[in-house]
Amino acid sequence: MPSSPIVVPEVVSSSQKNSEPSIERSITLHFVGDWGQANFHRICSWLTQAFCDRAGPRSRVGIWSIRSGGIEALYQLHDGEVDLCIATPAGLMATARTGTGIFAAHGPMPGLRALAVLPQRDRLMLAVHPKFGVKTWEDIRRVKPPLRLATSIDDGTNFIGYVAMRLLKAHGIDEETLKSWGGSLVLNHRPEHALFSLKAGESDAVLQEAIMTPWWREAMEKQKMVPIQAEMEALKTLSGQPGFEPASIRGGFWDGVNEETLAVEFSDFVVFVRDDMPDDVAHLLTWCLVETRADIERQYAHIPSERSPLSYPLIPSNMAKTPVPLHPGAERYYEEAGYL
Repeated sequence: MPSSPIVVPEVVSSSQKNSEPSIERSITLHFVGDWGQANFHRICSWLTQAFCDRAGPRSRVGIWSIRSGGIEALYQLHDGEVDLCIATPAGLMATARTGTGIFAAHGPMPGLRALAVLPQRDRLMLAVHPKFGVKTWEDIRRVKPPLRLATSIDDGTNFIGYVAMRLLKAHGIDEETLKSWGGSLVLNHRPEHALFSLKAGESDAVLQEAIMTPWWREAMEKQKMVPIQAEMEALKTLSGQPGFEPASIRGGFWDGVNEETLAVEFSDFVVFVRDDMPDDVAHLLTWCLVETRADIERQYAHIPSERSPLSYPLIPSNMAKTPVPLHPGAERYYEEAGYL
């Protein structure tokens, strides 16, 4: 395993400090993170501190947790209940403003704007217990094993479940098919629950994201789960829908898995606001995201970047490549800084 880079804290001179943007008035904001103990909350906490250090003396930010699959954060933002949220994967977010795809039940959210994209290299893939002797989707359809398949629930709120169920169907399998083979779906909202059910013997196949986590590593290296490569023809049937782009996992990413595995792209976090956020607030938040990025990078530097839940380094010009339009305040920052 490559050693983690040594990160040297930057020294900020008084002249640099004086050149920072600031807001004199005190501001109260509400952010939505994740369920409470994952990466969105950590990102929100970093941004909260950086912002409040540069806003009025009574400034404060509340960080709210989600309960379901994540889409509710965008609805709360659109409805004016909160001021900022984070969502993933970036590819699936392109239809949020038009109200299509997973967002069809809610309808268009044309006021959504972005401040940045934060990098996370992730994939959604299927792995099956070796006891079934299957290595491909074609094997699965032929053998008809009684798979207890752990994945996320497709309840209209969960981005993982939305992609997973459509990927299954594109490969000619759905819940009724599994039941006819003597199998079942084992459903939860959070990815770790799917992998925990595998370890507990409650499931014997998993269709999930968060491939960089220790849960996945244990499944692949200790339990010897078999990766099932996505079929290109199945992916082609989904190619007209944003959020179903093919992406691979390199051979050797897990010990014992030497071949490249075709899967579905599930990368990158998007930081969302609304178009009615004051320009100076959006500008300062974006400045904090980019100019204090070393603070969040340090929190992940002990993990090799390829296996980090937040990939690093954060590259400002890439942060500006958002799936929905930038807020004008964010766009102004990137233009002034020479990143657009």
